[in-house]
Amino acid sequence: MGYKFSKEEMASIFSKLAVDYDVFAPVVKKGDGTFSDVDVVRYDKVSSLDEIEFEKKSDYSFKEALLPINETIFYFTEDETTVPKGPAKERLVFLRACDLNAVKRLDQIYLKNGFEDFYYKRTREMTKFVLIGCKESCASGFCASMGTNTTDEYDLYLKLDGDNAYVEAKDEKLTEIFKAGKEETVSPDFVSENLIKVTLPKNITPETMKSELFKEYGNRCINCGRCNFVCPTCTCFTMQDIFYKDNERNGERRRVWASCQVDGYTEIAGGHGFRGDNADRMRFKVMHKIHDFEKRFGYHMCVGCGRCDDVCPEYISYSNLVNRLGKECE
Repeated sequence: MGYKFSKEEMASIFSKLAVDYDVFAPVVKKGDGTFSDVDVVRYDKVSSLDEIEFEKKSDYSFKEALLPINETIFYFTEDETTVPKGPAKERLVFLRACDLNAVKRLDQIYLKNGFEDFYYKRTREMTKFVLIGCKESCASGFCASMGTNTTDEYDLYLKLDGDNAYVEAKDEKLTEIFKAGKEETVSPDFVSENLIKVTLPKNITPETMKSELFKEYGNRCINCGRCNFVCPTCTCFTMQDIFYKDNERNGERRRVWASCQVDGYTEIAGGHGFRGDNADRMRFKVMHKIHDFEKRFGYHMCVGCGRCDDVCPEYISYSNLVNRLGKECE
């Protein structure tokens, strides 16, 4: 069921929601982009409706709201370990269709991969998702090619249109909050096609792994890892033990995001690394997104958000590489 409110009414309701929930949404951060005079759209905790950026795709994904960049796993002393408390309140996360489809990928890795991740699970179970519609395609996205341009897995849909706000509530608790509005048919805005179209490779063989394309694109890579950190479906992390200066027998263990494109990612004891050059790293990342994950779980890991193309300082286009690889496999 859908409901209509004035924008002022919605702002008032939202302010009350922000008391009961921790609300995470895309926010324009002035001057925090790559250069001093460039803005960036990134997720942050918000308390008012006006803070949320509804028009622009976020430069960084929602992932930080479920998987912090740095997360303390436990504190330790000589004698014991202590697990930190989980979220104190439920949280609402605003995101678009491609990112909501990415949640399925995160769940697959952290909850349905043979072992449930305790830390992810306790946050995930307290999270509800608010869908942001897409009136038109972003410049770099190819979600339609990946089948992630639509979704029905949201708990709430919120659309601002002029002086009015439209809501579709699926969650029972949220429905109680919004049912005072005027009933109206509300359906999400989804794009049906993108400016960029991607044709996934078919008939992938062991010879595909030896494609010169990986070397061509890998030679341009500077191993910064930005493509992994903006990606909503990259899930890799490393562990760090932090010893406190005032008492080196006490400290904490942290889980920290990691990148398969960065030096040292595959290093093991003795200094051996399994993917020592950029061509191998590029092949691993691309094939995992469009082949390996799908072979294991039945659907592709990539959701076509296009952020990796946007953020690369060397202008490496993942979508272009996939299309060229598709032609090689014809």
